[in-house]
Parts: sequence; C-alpha cells; structure tokens
Amino acid sequence: MPEYLKEGWRPAAAASPEIVETVSRILLDVEREGLAAIRRYSARFDGWEPDSFIVGPEQVQQARRLVDDELAAHIDFAVRQVTEFARRQRDSLTDLEVRPLPGVVLGHRHLPVGSVGSYIPGGRYPLIASAIMTVAVPKAAGVERVVAVAPPRDGKGVFPPQLHTMALCGADVVVCLGGVQALAALAFGIEGVPAVDMIVGAGNAYVAETKRQLFGRVGIDLIAGPTEVAVIADESAEPRVVAADLLGQAEHGPDSPALLVTTSRAFGEAVLREVERWLETTWPTADVAGKAWRDHGTVIVCATPEEAVEVMDGYAPEHLEVQTADPDWYFERLRNYGSLFLGPHATVAYSDKAIGTNHVLPTRGAARYTGGLWVGKFLKTVTYQRVTPEGSRLVAPATAAIADAELMHGHALTARLRIDS
Repeated sequence: MPEYLKEGWRPAAAASPEIVETVSRILLDVEREGLAAIRRYSARFDGWEPDSFIVGPEQVQQARRLVDDELAAHIDFAVRQVTEFARRQRDSLTDLEVRPLPGVVLGHRHLPVGSVGSYIPGGRYPLIASAIMTVAVPKAAGVERVVAVAPPRDGKGVFPPQLHTMALCGADVVVCLGGVQALAALAFGIEGVPAVDMIVGAGNAYVAETKRQLFGRVGIDLIAGPTEVAVIADESAEPRVVAADLLGQAEHGPDSPALLVTTSRAFGEAVLREVERWLETTWPTADVAGKAWRDHGTVIVCATPEEAVEVMDGYAPEHLEVQTADPDWYFERLRNYGSLFLGPHATVAYSDKAIGTNHVLPTRGAARYTGGLWVGKFLKTVTYQRVTPEGSRLVAPATAAIADAELMHGHALTARLRIDS
C-alpha cells in the first residue's frame, strides 16, 4: 500500500453558488443590454471606463516601445517555438478520402473554426505566455479571426508585454476587458466586433464558470484550474531540484496542488526538508507557494515503480515530471496526464513559457479523458460522401431494412427512392 508522508491534494471544488449566480447575472445583463452592461461591470470590477474597449494600433505601437529589446527577443523566440510546433502538429492531420464500395466515396476534412476568442489572464500574474498559447496556435490552425482580450492593469490598459505579444502572434482584434464581462463580450459581440465561435484560455474561478455557462452558445477548450504539478522521482533525482519544481508551479495560487510520488522513503523525506529550506530562505513567492504546499502538497511513497504508475494515473495530473533513472520506462506505461516532462532537464516552466508545447491543460482529473489545448482543438473534422447509382444499389437495401426495423419509414422511403430512380 502507498505510504503518505504528507497528504493534501484535493480535487478543486465546484464553483460556489455565489460565483454561479454572479456569472449568470452578468451574462444575462450583457445579453440583454450589450455594451451598457459591459461598461457597468468593467467600471465596478476593474475601475476601467475607456472611450472604447477596442485597442487601437497606436496603443500596440506604444506597447512595443515599452517592452525591453531583450525581453522582446525572448518573446519572439517563444512565439516561434510554439508556432512551429503547432504547424508541425497541423501538418500531421491529413484529409482522407476512401472508396469502400463501387460507386461510394467517403472522406473527411479538417476545417478551422471561423473565429476564436482568446482570454489572457492578468490578475496576480499578467501572463505573457498565455497570449502565445491561445493566439498563435489558432492562427497556425488557420483560424481567420482571433479576438484577444486581457484585463487592464493599474488603470493603464493591457500590460504592454501582453499587448505586444498578442499583436506579434497575429491577433486580429484586441479588447481590454477582464473577467466575466470579457468573455461575455466575446460570446455576444462588442463595439461592432462580432461574436466568436469558440472561447479559449485559462482564468480564475469566475472565468472557468463563465466558460461552463457559455458552452453551447460557443465552443470552449476546457474548464481548467487550479493548476497542478506532479513529480515521479527516485534516488537518482536531486531533492533540491524536485522541491523547486513543486514550489515553482505552486506559486500560481494558494489552491494549487503539488504531488510527489517516489519509490524511496528517504528521498521523499529529503524533498520535504528541501521544500521547507526553500520556503524559509530564498523562495521568491513563498507567501503564495508556501500556503499552496501546506494546504495542498502531497508526498507518497510507493513500493514499486508499477505502484507509482498506478497511483499517478489515478491522480491524472495536469503537469507530470518524471525524474528517475529510467524515465522511458514510465513513458511507456503512464496514461493519464496533461503534459509529460521526461528527465531532470525537462521542467514545467519550459512548457509554461517557451519550449513549444501548450500550457492550457486539463486539471481535476480530466486528463483521464482529454488532452490539452493544441492545434487540433481549432479544427472541425467534418465528413462527406459521394454516391453513384451503383453505390445506391449496394447501400440502399441495408439502409432501408434498418430504418424499417427502427420504425423510421420515411428514412427507408428516401433510400428506396434512389433504387427505384
């Protein structure tokens, strides 16, 4: 049986009734009143009342001037990495056409969604990388129109590095709005900008609940959060590095779970000591990461690697690092994770910011049945058929017989008509 040296990981609770009611009220008001409601809620929640919420080209140019050239070069590197990986993924998805019977042609095509709304968080951390993940990737998929939204920061509009990145990634429209009202603007339209077909991007509990309530009116990527990190490690790993990786992701918020599964009790105890050493000395965000670790940190000792795999697949974490003597052994056996990081030099931070894989990933066990955001999320796989009279003679009898057995005699009639004609 697994041994718990520390237990704290708990699935995130569903949105509170207060959050559900607040989101519902804002969405209803925006649907009924349009821009007037958006202005009211923007003023109330963000103190933001511009003449227009649409960001103009002169503001984009000003943002670029405010971004340090060295940072701009690093952002450009990350954009190229994410875009190139997305393009390679897109190239792997090919259209299909087959002829299973004489006179019958079946096929599928991968068609991009028409328009996407990208929500880029700007609360505790104004996330530059989120603009890359949710604007550059749909553009690589061939989406014609991407509307990027981000909240105002310090009453001065979109955080300049975020705004520069949105423009660099190819956003067609940028809107300065935050929270529920921002997603409502994407779903219902704002200032002549039409409603989008799909909304993507991470956010707080209000953003997640808004996406849940809007699903159906628009498509969504997934309902994610709080972020999660998990590590499988053995004696070959460095306890100080593992401890840092656990705290690194925990800095997202005080409710972010962090999990270590190890096959060595001594190693687990060493990591616990290193976590405390980091928090007591030099960890830069100890106020947030420390609370997350205290309340949601977990360390489990497993008797065998097989048990470690079973335990970790049960958690199905968002991010999963494997720091063991033979990471490929785990690579072949693990099944439930959002993104996998193999070996001591692979870290969640690389994926979160610049390496090329996407950081919008499933949480709360959703990795059991879905992957994260990628170029394929922005494509619709649609099917088609072409049929000749010869093909009808082959397919119509089975179609009509099945339809009659289901008492759907109209369906049967449409099949037999094609034989008769």
